[in-house]
Amino acid sequence: MIIEMDPITINIFGVPGYILLWIITLIAFGLFGNRIIALIKLLLRARPENRFDNIGKRIRYLITFVLGQRRLLHEYVIGVAHFLIFWGFMLFAGTFGWNLLKGLFPFLPIPYADEIGIIRIFLVVFSLLVLVSLVFAVIRRIFFPPPHLQQTWDAFVILILISLVVLTTLFGIGFRAVTVGPVEASLNPADNLLYLVFSGVPIDSAQGWHHMMFWMHLLVVLGFLAYLPYSKHLHLLASPFSVFFANVDRAGSLDVPGSKDETSAGASRWDEFTWRQLFNTFACAECGRCDRVCPALTSGYELSPRMIVHHLKEHLMEAGLRSKDDKTSEGDGSSPLIGKTVSEAELWACTTCYACMERCPVLNEHIPLIVNMRRYLVAQGSVDTTLQDVLTKMSRYGNSLGQSDRMRAKWTQGLDFKIKDVRKEPVEYLWFVGDYASYDPRIQNITRTTAKVFQKAGLDFGILFEGERNSGNDVRRIGEEGLFESLKEKNLQVIGKAQFKKIVTTDPHTYNTLKNEYGLNGGSNDNDRIPSNGKSVQVLHYTELFDQLIREGKLRFDRKLSYAVTYHDPCYLGRYNGIYDAPRRVLKAIGTRLVEMPRNRSRSYCCGAGGGRIWMSELSERTPSEIPSPKGVLRTEEDQTGVIERPAENRIREAVSLQGVQTLVASCPKDIVMFQDALKTTGNEGKLSIKDISDLLYEAIEIVSND
Repeated sequence: MIIEMDPITINIFGVPGYILLWIITLIAFGLFGNRIIALIKLLLRARPENRFDNIGKRIRYLITFVLGQRRLLHEYVIGVAHFLIFWGFMLFAGTFGWNLLKGLFPFLPIPYADEIGIIRIFLVVFSLLVLVSLVFAVIRRIFFPPPHLQQTWDAFVILILISLVVLTTLFGIGFRAVTVGPVEASLNPADNLLYLVFSGVPIDSAQGWHHMMFWMHLLVVLGFLAYLPYSKHLHLLASPFSVFFANVDRAGSLDVPGSKDETSAGASRWDEFTWRQLFNTFACAECGRCDRVCPALTSGYELSPRMIVHHLKEHLMEAGLRSKDDKTSEGDGSSPLIGKTVSEAELWACTTCYACMERCPVLNEHIPLIVNMRRYLVAQGSVDTTLQDVLTKMSRYGNSLGQSDRMRAKWTQGLDFKIKDVRKEPVEYLWFVGDYASYDPRIQNITRTTAKVFQKAGLDFGILFEGERNSGNDVRRIGEEGLFESLKEKNLQVIGKAQFKKIVTTDPHTYNTLKNEYGLNGGSNDNDRIPSNGKSVQVLHYTELFDQLIREGKLRFDRKLSYAVTYHDPCYLGRYNGIYDAPRRVLKAIGTRLVEMPRNRSRSYCCGAGGGRIWMSELSERTPSEIPSPKGVLRTEEDQTGVIERPAENRIREAVSLQGVQTLVASCPKDIVMFQDALKTTGNEGKLSIKDISDLLYEAIEIVSND
């Protein structure tokens, strides 16, 4: 038996099916297109930004993060469910488009998609997988929601719509199997399975129900299409574009288009952001993954990366759509973005650790949004006195500690060998030492130890002495763009006159800026380089250099260190620049037994120093009930149980909990400072020692210190 009547040719309320389908399709696509065009017009009125370069890499991002759903699999169980729902959705979208085309143009000599046996098999298999995944997603959302998952009715509407798409597909194929009869149904495993389920339905009724499922499926999908751009699930449409237009080259760079004055002024209104920054708001799924890894939110500060994006979306929809075709948003009567919608406390709480961006499944860029708003606050003078004092010192002395230039190389005193001045004699390695490594008494001995290891390896190196300035990494992330440019220019002038082949630094913050932000002025296409005498040089973190020296046999060890250690991945070395293996290979080479902390590599928990936080006043000892939550964020039960810890304190407790580990190894001067303080405030002195990786190398090669 075969299906006697094409479902599109039947009359519905006296109207031929294909005419009705044309009417419904035009309405759905009209509503969809009208909203999409309005949103695109908003983006076109924002500041320009080129995200159309490196097409090949952008396509690879689409394959990895959209088709492969890589970021979603960070949370594996729900990630697998989402993966199945996504690919089921892709299959349903493809077959819907096929059937819609056939329905709108019945004369086309093509069958409906579900008339092809192999497609029916895929539809049934994915329908069952998607249904199981949807059930799991609903149970998780209702009974076991992860922290900071946004709970809205809109989410349940979407789940219901997807379920209807799946169920109308399954029921349609089932009723079709009854209509064609058991003999034909037995030829296809999908038909055969569903025939067993639906065989009790009379054949005449089955044909009618098949037609009904066909139309219900079309109506649900077209309704879904019209509804999406008006709902919070706009991200289903926007997320592939968010991935395609991601920062594929230099995640560690905050360079933005426009004049220096325009950049320094920052953003306080929607049209002062770039179109890509605004696009974050369309792509955000409000899944809470960024909030779950945010050290500021976990520590009780008034920051939620998710809500920063959400508040900007509220502002954009209120101000942008209201101003319509005006060239600017001035005078649109909207609420101010900063101060009312987004508080200053939220913006200053960010440590720029990159955890939110590293976890975001749609590759949204929270930190550039926050820094852009910080620039506005700096331009308006809305900076607390402690931070303003540091910026003043930086402007006057070129370092955050307010020390004289002549004191920058004082740490070299006491060494039994001379360190070369790169400004006066050529070397292979320019060591860009950094502020804390040069001036802070807690770090100076580590700096001398590093110099001794360099010397023991026969490294030809030198420093800039008083010619060096702060690299400006944290200055830029505070939002002082003008001061960053000044520091950068002075450093490049000195570097340009020096004679060297490579640059090494012990500070991941400096490493990130030299590698990703100074190289733009060199005219080189290699973003791992910065200019020196018209040429390009490689920038290395000292753990990379140690690893290289060990593999080349230039660093040999008289003895192996047999004790257990744990290692903290610095944010600006790990998440920003992907350097995870080099320090671990060094620790293995000297014989230590590395015990990983639960949060390691890309999941490493920030020490709390980045983004200028090391210079800002810390959270006072308040109970959670006294700490205001970010707007729209409910703190978890865990947050409510006691005094919330600072990020460094939380990290120290994590290290102390590791059985047999008595040493926390760091590879960042700021980490050393933060962890030493946290060791005291948590009462763990004597239980754990904080050591730099140079200390362990120094111990392994048994250099006799003259300090």
